[in-house]
Amino acid sequence: MKTMLVKLITPVTQTKWYADLLLAIPRIICGLLLTIDFGSSKFGLPWSPAEKNLGFFEVVHWFPEDVAAYGGLFAAFPVFFAWMGAFSEAVGGVFLALGLKTRVASFLIMCTMLVAIFFQKWGGGTWGMLPAMGFLWLSVFTLILGSGRFGLDYLFAKFLTINNK
Repeated sequence: MKTMLVKLITPVTQTKWYADLLLAIPRIICGLLLTIDFGSSKFGLPWSPAEKNLGFFEVVHWFPEDVAAYGGLFAAFPVFFAWMGAFSEAVGGVFLALGLKTRVASFLIMCTMLVAIFFQKWGGGTWGMLPAMGFLWLSVFTLILGSGRFGLDYLFAKFLTINNK
């Protein structure tokens, strides 16, 4: 079990430290944008706008209604999917910025952005889909590469590897 965890969190590191730094910059910026701008307007976090009047981990009232409009499974469980989408943006953004559980957060963000592109933004033109597409592309890269050496996953993996020997 411990070796599987180590494999999951161990990031791919580049040969030069500055290459990892260059890859960390968009990860950190996108994580912060996701949590501060996109996620916190739908999900109750300490930095959510006060006018939203959201409790901790509470989803804004209009979001499940939007999710239900997608139909199918989304209409059957709109509160669950709204909560998961808002959680992946708000909390997943924090994890992405910190490089913590990067691959798990990236997977959740990737799923959320695919839903946003195909169920919410589709038909509105490429310009309207661009933010979700950008987060999708970044989440694909971080799903594969992990956090790099400028993330908490790198430190935890190093710690677990040292203690595993």
